[in-house]
Amino acid sequence: MSDPYRWDERVEAWEEVAATESFLAIRDRIVELAQPRIDDYAVDLGAGTGLLALAIAPRVRELVAVDISEQMLARLDDAAAADGIHNVEPVVADLRRLPLEDESATLVVSNYAFHHLDDPGKELALAEARRILRPGGRLVICDMMFAISLAPRDRRLVWEKVTALLRRGPAGAVRILRNAVRLAAGRWEQPAPPTTWEEMLVARGFEQVRIELLAHEAAVAVARRPQVRSEAARARAGRAGASGS
Repeated sequence: MSDPYRWDERVEAWEEVAATESFLAIRDRIVELAQPRIDDYAVDLGAGTGLLALAIAPRVRELVAVDISEQMLARLDDAAAADGIHNVEPVVADLRRLPLEDESATLVVSNYAFHHLDDPGKELALAEARRILRPGGRLVICDMMFAISLAPRDRRLVWEKVTALLRRGPAGAVRILRNAVRLAAGRWEQPAPPTTWEEMLVARGFEQVRIELLAHEAAVAVARRPQVRSEAARARAGRAGASGS
């Protein structure tokens, strides 16, 4: 399976990032919003080495950890065994094509994975998430949520990133230049702003959509797959409207 970001070579680097206070705080907020239950069948999209998966797994019946990197999942599997966690199934897959059955999950979560997909890719992954969720199932996704724009929050976030890198001296300046080249070439991460996330979730058929801004560029999207009754009610309303026109 193609791994354009070469995650297999970045396991140690990601482990260092995942251990930082900011990422641990993000993990804790996702778990709080997800409200995992002992009868849940959960799926972690872009699970990496298990920062989120290993926090949720002890609270649910089963958890499927999906990632494109075999080495990331191997590290997750080792960590789960070391912690005595035996209900995690690692699955190597692209988030846009999940090898999971329809309506097989009650909870889908993700942490800092979607910004590696362009907007059409995000929509495909959200459609897959909806497909595997049972009616009434919950979705909680944290990601970079901003854009390179003149909007006040976006300008502030970009300035914070630039000044933080400049404090590192020449190495930071080189990093800024490299990021600028990657951005110009279309090879930089592809975060979407909160408004786009809300639009994508609604377009993919989710309801009760809300976005919560977290520290720095992070934000978390919370939504549900509608209950069957709600979908049927909308279908009836559509037929009634058509017959009355």
